[in-house]
Amino acid sequence: MPPVQPTPDEPQAIAERYARRHVGDRYNPLRPEVLHARQERERALAALLARHLQRPLAELDVLEVGCGGGDNLLELIRLGCDPARLFGNELLPERAAAARLRLPASVAVHEGDALQMPLPDASFDLVLQYTVFSSILDDAFQARLADRLWQWLRPGGAVVWYDFTVDNPRNPDVRGVPLARVRALFPQARIDARRITLAPPIARRVARLHPQACNLLNTLPLLRTHRLAWIAKPA
Repeated sequence: MPPVQPTPDEPQAIAERYARRHVGDRYNPLRPEVLHARQERERALAALLARHLQRPLAELDVLEVGCGGGDNLLELIRLGCDPARLFGNELLPERAAAARLRLPASVAVHEGDALQMPLPDASFDLVLQYTVFSSILDDAFQARLADRLWQWLRPGGAVVWYDFTVDNPRNPDVRGVPLARVRALFPQARIDARRITLAPPIARRVARLHPQACNLLNTLPLLRTHRLAWIAKPA
């Protein structure tokens, strides 16, 4: 299938939004609230995979769109993925370079617009996207990318989705992707979704008082701002 033509200027706009977001040490994994969120998400991901996978992770071909510096792919390797069957895509050159340095050499990392990747249809068992769609403010571009993720999946595969589900009124560079929108983007899918992750602005504040306060507040579903979902393609 020929590459899908992107919405004009949207990939550049996405790159600028990411550049504005990643400033200072806000996402430093040594910060207690960042570590808390990562550990919770990893536990939730492990439970999701255990619930749905019919084959070992080591036997699956996996793509991550928007792989950043490679953190999520490293997590998948720890959970059992074969590095030689992992493929990362990253729009920003400096983050793609960081991923290549951090990941095993057998992990393929493609730099650039995901819509332009020359990958065959039905070539992956899992396709991951973590906080990519919330940075896409163009509905048409969002729909095109969702279509490509779906086309790259083999029958019986799944998109693993982690993203904001509510808007952040202080950050115009992102918008929440509610479950109704996820269903509209993947109308043929069977979806298993749950809310996780204490709202980051709240987590940053309470972690200064005591890191364990994040655990306490995270028991309140209304304070969880992200959704982890298994978006399954029929076999």
